[in-house]
Amino acid sequence: MELELTPSAHIDTFARDHLPPAEQWPHLVPLPPGTRSPDRLNCAAELLDRTAERFGADRPVFRTPSGEIWSYGELRGRVDRIAHVLTSDLGVVPGNRVLLRGPTTPWLAACWLAVLKAGAVAVTVLAQQRAHELATMCEIARVRHALCDIRSVDDLVKAEVPGLRITAYGGDAPDDLLRLADSRPERYAAVETAADDVALIAFTSGTTGRPKGCMHFHRDVLAVADTFSRQVLRPEPGDIFAGSPPLGFTFGLGGLVLFPMRAGASALLLEQARPAQLLAAVAEHRVSVLFTAPTAYRVMLDELSSKPYDVSSLRRCVSAGENLPADTWRAWHERTGLRVINGIGATELLHIFISAADDAIRPGTTGVPVPGWQARVVDRSGAPVPDGEPGLLAVRGPVGCRYLSDPRQLEYVQGGWNLTGDTYIREPDGYFRYVARADDMIISAGYNIPGPQVEDALLAHPDVVEAAVVGRPDALRGEIVAAYVVLRDGVARDEGTAGELRGFVRSRLVPYKCPRAIVFLDALPRTPTGKLQRFRLRGPAPGSALNE
Repeated sequence: MELELTPSAHIDTFARDHLPPAEQWPHLVPLPPGTRSPDRLNCAAELLDRTAERFGADRPVFRTPSGEIWSYGELRGRVDRIAHVLTSDLGVVPGNRVLLRGPTTPWLAACWLAVLKAGAVAVTVLAQQRAHELATMCEIARVRHALCDIRSVDDLVKAEVPGLRITAYGGDAPDDLLRLADSRPERYAAVETAADDVALIAFTSGTTGRPKGCMHFHRDVLAVADTFSRQVLRPEPGDIFAGSPPLGFTFGLGGLVLFPMRAGASALLLEQARPAQLLAAVAEHRVSVLFTAPTAYRVMLDELSSKPYDVSSLRRCVSAGENLPADTWRAWHERTGLRVINGIGATELLHIFISAADDAIRPGTTGVPVPGWQARVVDRSGAPVPDGEPGLLAVRGPVGCRYLSDPRQLEYVQGGWNLTGDTYIREPDGYFRYVARADDMIISAGYNIPGPQVEDALLAHPDVVEAAVVGRPDALRGEIVAAYVVLRDGVARDEGTAGELRGFVRSRLVPYKCPRAIVFLDALPRTPTGKLQRFRLRGPAPGSALNE
């Protein structure tokens, strides 16, 4: 395949120089008809300046829990001033990688937009990530500039990144970013980047191994808004978005910045977004579009049972990050009347690529390929498997995996398709049903047992809040099914409860899928983005097992 890239606007060409070779790229699918894709494109200017022109500069764009509201015009002025500081004071040139770190606030979003307007590459990390993680990511991406919330500076300093210039914001120092920005011009001409210049490097939130930097272009940023958001979510200018994922997680970047701004809507940015806080925010600020993970919907159901939150403003609820159990979907629909939009996305592909909304939703399935995307189920050789049989999910669309100088590119992209690492079944009518992560399949006495299927059965029990199922090595069977369970308050963590749960699972699944070991925990191990860390459960048991 011939790689034809538009001439770059980057002076620092590190990102483009370290794209995978052309033959390792996935096949890219054209955007849906009517979607504009020029050769020169700065996605920050498109999201901010063009949206302000279309919908009006006075329109709200960001809100805070304290009641502060930023308009598109105010945001543009602040972004442009920061962009001037980046280029005039800090010496950032197009193509430099700029690390962004801090809680989810309008200022973090403004810094992200300013970095892109200046033609640099945004590397947004999580506020929870520690010094050694930050050092590794800075090393991989050759980061030499950082904009950091004053409250999140300490670990970045401890990372001791050679040559890293840290500029804090939100403090009282004379060289604070926001103080410097106050005296800068309020208009900045965005760098005319190529549509295929790298706009951001998103690091995978994987649970093991060296993190992988996923490089996405300016056109990719708009492509996910013009596919999943425009075609499935269908936001309206009057919508108020909110959610739990941070901006360092591409699920949060899309749901809290890209999608509302592309539609002329606004977002309530929450520094703390646990389930009870989400419900309170929905009630107080009349949130209409909610982004969070399946576990949060389940916990919010418990909160709604104990306190009458007003969620009548909600019209769209999106779930991703993990599989959404059918019972959770039905319980949420019964309680609120809302149909949760389930979806699967990946950092490598930026956002959601299989989903369904409204009457097209089928509980227990993820959905169908989002317009502009293609998907199929294949075997280990890449050949399609028949409908109804499990295999590896292969996807391609307008965005594809491009790891930053990483040999694992050859594992993720094969035959022009992105292999997500998920086991799926394609139903005869085209719906895709999640089975398990490819490495979460338990093989016990010759039986293939999808861990998430057992988890769904456990979660249907009224006393279970969370559940995770993994394979535990066993001399006789190879592996046994081990379940880690978080119970509701007041439920006994004893053999009686374990026996009741086993009986409940046997009433819903064939007996060989029933957990032979059950461990009760206070909480399941998760990443800062909410993903379950099953690898921590596969080691020595973190609690006493009740074995059958």
